[in-house]
Amino acid sequence: MSILESICKPQSRPPIMTIFGDGGLGKTSFGATFPKPIFIRAEDGLEAIPENKRPDAFPIIKDAQEVYDQLQALIEASGAGYKTVVIDTITQLDILFKQAVVDKHNKTNAKKVDSINQALGGYGAGIEAVATMHARVRDLCGKLNDAGMCVVFLAHMDVKHIDLPDSEKFGRYVISMNDKSVHHYSNNLDLVGFLKLKTYVNEENKKARSFGERELICHSTANNLSKNRYDIEEPIDIPKGENPLLNIIKLRQKTGE
Repeated sequence: MSILESICKPQSRPPIMTIFGDGGLGKTSFGATFPKPIFIRAEDGLEAIPENKRPDAFPIIKDAQEVYDQLQALIEASGAGYKTVVIDTITQLDILFKQAVVDKHNKTNAKKVDSINQALGGYGAGIEAVATMHARVRDLCGKLNDAGMCVVFLAHMDVKHIDLPDSEKFGRYVISMNDKSVHHYSNNLDLVGFLKLKTYVNEENKKARSFGERELICHSTANNLSKNRYDIEEPIDIPKGENPLLNIIKLRQKTGE
């Protein structure tokens, strides 16, 4: 058989995405609007959802190994009938991973440390170890996606100050995580979305106001980390309890646009 005989048109698959934003914006509630979700929880955000609408979830992760065990269980059960896996949040997961690396160092070394920057001899070794742990999470989630599951990573927001040689300094909203790890949740994904409040500026006193309306930025912009593979070029309004993103993605895949 010639290798040329393996050529075909790739089939559409469910998306892999990261949604990040400030605390209290309803990231968890938004994650629950994806098709038949199962939550892997590093923090307890589901309490904000009424019990009669609350999705299924694994027990809250207490140590790093549990996230691998939960993902592996889903892989072995071919998703167990769920259509979306939501990890809430990778930011808190990052904290657990850092603690795991520090604890491992302290168990095997006479000189104890209390910082990831000091762990495993310093010089970035601890940070690299954490990045490797995130890479494993991304790999397991990729296997679930190959099996037909949508993957949604939820994350908290941070502000990164950018100093480029050809422009003035500016701030950018980014995923709250070390650069060594964050690329696992921003590169080779179908969408990275920044969930934010709509802000209106009073022209008279120049004060910003918000009325609780949310929007998702998932097109490229200098203001925040965001991107998509669905030709989305404008902010998307996100009403409470709704997920217009799904209709946009479904339409793009169906029409082939």
